[in-house]
Amino acid sequence: MSDIVTFGETMLRLSPPANERLEDVDEFEVRAAGAESNVAIAAQRLGATATWLSKIPETPLGRRVVGELRQHGIETDVVWSHRGRQGTYYLERGGKPRGTNVIYDREHTAISTAEAREFDADRIKDARVFFTSGITPALSSTLRETTANLLNAARQGGTTTAFDFNYRRKLWSPEEARETLTRLFPGIDVLVIAARDARTVLGFEGDPRQLAHKLGSQYDFTTVVVTRGSEGAVGWHDSVVHDQDAYETETVSPIGTGDAFTGAFIARRLHGDDVPKALEYAAATAALKRTIPGDVARVSKEEVDAIVKEGGTEISR
Repeated sequence: MSDIVTFGETMLRLSPPANERLEDVDEFEVRAAGAESNVAIAAQRLGATATWLSKIPETPLGRRVVGELRQHGIETDVVWSHRGRQGTYYLERGGKPRGTNVIYDREHTAISTAEAREFDADRIKDARVFFTSGITPALSSTLRETTANLLNAARQGGTTTAFDFNYRRKLWSPEEARETLTRLFPGIDVLVIAARDARTVLGFEGDPRQLAHKLGSQYDFTTVVVTRGSEGAVGWHDSVVHDQDAYETETVSPIGTGDAFTGAFIARRLHGDDVPKALEYAAATAALKRTIPGDVARVSKEEVDAIVKEGGTEISR
C-alpha cells in the first residue's frame, strides 16, 4: 500500500550540452522525465511512499525509464506493451532572446492505448491519494476515458484525488482542454492550477486569490491551489484563501518546478500539515528544484526543513 499513486507518461528527455543547438549537437544528456513520476519522486523525498502507474513499451528505452525511476525509490507498477513506442522530448536551452525550446515526440506511444481495466484498481483504492495531471488526457481519446475511469475508481474506494491542470499548448487547444478537463472536475478533490491556465483555458478573471475562490465555489473541490510563478501560490480550503510567497532562488533549471511543488504539497498534507504549512514546504521544495539540473527534485527532507526554518536563507553545508 502506497501513500500516493500517480498515473501518467514518463518520457526520455534528450538535451544538448550547455546551450548548443539541436541541429549541431553530437551527443545528448538523457534523463527520464514526466509530470506524474516527478510528483511521485518529490512526494517520496518528503517522506511519502509513492507508486507510479503507466504503460510502457517492452523495449530497452522503456526499461531505461522504469530503471531510472526505481533508482529514485518509488515503486513502479507498469503494463508492459509490445505495441506503441517510448515517448521522448528534446530540450534546447538558450538565453534571451532565444529562450528554451521544447520539442515533443510522443505520438503513438504505448501509454496512449492504456485502458483502466489494465491496471489493478485495488492499488488505487488502497492508496491515500491518487494523482494525475491534465497532460495525460491530452495524449489520446483513449486516455481521456481512462483518466476519468481511474479517478472514479479512486473516489469509489474513498481515496483522495489530486489533479494538476498542467495545460500544455503544444498538446491541445484551450477549447479542447476546457471541454475535457472540466468534465473530470466532479471526480477531483484537490486541484492545482496555474493562474494563467485558469484565465486562458477556463476563462476566469481576477487575481490568484479571486481565482481560487471562484474555482472553489463553482466546483466541488476540497482544496484549490493556484500557482502564480515567481510570486508563489495561494491555497483555498474551507472557504479561506492562504497566501504563500516564493522563496528566493538562483535558477539553474526551472523545468519540473511545478511538479516538485505539487509533490511536496501532497506529501505534507498526508503528513498532517494544514494547508498553509503544506504550501510553505511546497514553495521551499520548488525553490530547491530550481537549483538542480533535470526534471526531478533531487532534494532531501532535511534540506527542505532547513529552508522552511530559515525562511529561505541559504543552507549551510
